[in-house]
Amino acid sequence: MDWDKLRIFHAVADAGSLTHAGDKLHLSQSAVSRQIRALEESLNTTLFHRHARGLILTEQGELLFEATQAMIKRIDAATARIHDSEEEVFGELRVTTPVGFGALWLAPRLPHFYDKYPDFNINLMLEERVLDLPMREADVAIRMKEPSQADLIRKKLMGVHMRLYAAPDYLKEMGNPTGEDELSEHRLICQNPNSPQVGAGMEMTQRLLDKGVKSSLQVNSYFGVLQAVIANLGIGILPDYIVEDFPQVVRVLPEFESVEVPVFLAYPEELRHSKRVSAFRDFVQDEIIAHRRSLREMGAK
Repeated sequence: MDWDKLRIFHAVADAGSLTHAGDKLHLSQSAVSRQIRALEESLNTTLFHRHARGLILTEQGELLFEATQAMIKRIDAATARIHDSEEEVFGELRVTTPVGFGALWLAPRLPHFYDKYPDFNINLMLEERVLDLPMREADVAIRMKEPSQADLIRKKLMGVHMRLYAAPDYLKEMGNPTGEDELSEHRLICQNPNSPQVGAGMEMTQRLLDKGVKSSLQVNSYFGVLQAVIANLGIGILPDYIVEDFPQVVRVLPEFESVEVPVFLAYPEELRHSKRVSAFRDFVQDEIIAHRRSLREMGAK
């Protein structure tokens, strides 16, 4: 089967439009259309339903699209390995992390990485969904539990606890609770227990909501919880890694915290010798060491 036709088919299926695919491939719409017709004729089938709003894959088109996706991922993996055989660290690294960790801990530290590798490209994908590393949906993952996918190299980076935090001005006005039972008199800021999050955070949230707090604010990200805490809206449930970068919040009820949540870095076995992955892994490990040192100097509040 002609690879050029398959490549054009994949671009059209991905874009849902002959025009958009042509723009991406630097081909005219008519040239793209001819290639699709030729492919359909060679397969003796219809690959797209055509309508005024664009193109939709037929059942046969879906089957072919799955195949071309797998082919392109393998080509991308081979390309990455070829690049990694060079001495210089360059190219792009796709890193996936949960939204909270990526936005509140990792992203603020990336300037240190770019100081060392100014021409490097990181594609940071913040989402709770676990991406398939062996299928190269991402190159590196940082997850809040040990990955279960096979053929992954994994390393525990640190442990995280969910704790209670508030702004000093809020506590000055509303009072600092001295026991868990007094939390019901405060507004609780948290993620919805049913939203994607670490199990320890979900359990802690549900436990406090079950105590009948008089008011709550539920936000679907820890970044939103943090901003509401800083705005003096109440007491928030947040991961302990925030304290180094956000000294404007203080811990409430120091004896109250979740079980430890392990933080793992993982990447596919085939990238074991990748210089891109090694550079990023070493950067993260150095930042973890610096983070722990900073917490010790702060007295681990």
